[in-house]
Amino acid sequence: MTLKIGDIAPDFEAETTEGPIRFHDWVGGSWCIMFSHPKDFTPVCTTELGTMAGMRAEFDKRGVKIIGLSVDPVDDHRRWAEDIKAVTGHAVNYPMIGDPDLKVAKLYGMLPANAGDSSQGRTPADNQTVRNVLVIGPDKVIKAMISYPMTTGRNFDEILRLVDSLQLTAKHKVATPANWQQGGDVIIAGSVSNEEARQKYPEGWKEPKPYIRIVPQPQG
Repeated sequence: MTLKIGDIAPDFEAETTEGPIRFHDWVGGSWCIMFSHPKDFTPVCTTELGTMAGMRAEFDKRGVKIIGLSVDPVDDHRRWAEDIKAVTGHAVNYPMIGDPDLKVAKLYGMLPANAGDSSQGRTPADNQTVRNVLVIGPDKVIKAMISYPMTTGRNFDEILRLVDSLQLTAKHKVATPANWQQGGDVIIAGSVSNEEARQKYPEGWKEPKPYIRIVPQPQG
């Protein structure tokens, strides 16, 4: 299965470090970030899991649930969590999905169907495609996907910025420009006619080109 933006995130049942879940039920009416890892006890991922734990409060403010995935058993995740705290100073404070039979990684198209049915004996290089970030909306639709190579740690400030943009543009008919930050100017969506835009923005907008209409970020 090849997933893309706009697809329903596949549902599944799995064991996690915080007990068994059915994924869609666990997400409920929240936004969700699932970020996946190729193997426990890997150096870059150790820093990532701790960094995300340290930023948990920022995601909580935005109503975003966090869940990790790694193709190893839950017991290994719990042992790895001790290393993560020792290295980063942050204890993992969100569930980590155990995927020792590779079912979730395959379900999400991170591993091919012929990858086998056990994490045993597999190396991070075997699982290098299992380094993704998915942002999933309350409607269980995939809103964004980012894939990373083994050697590049994820930028969680950028993931937070992405969430801010997704939540803003889901509520208002706008788009965010390059390098946009919370509170910055935005672009009126192309689907909005000038007539409709004048009702929403009676003070007008900046228009460097006829197809670019720039306004202050909507509030509320």
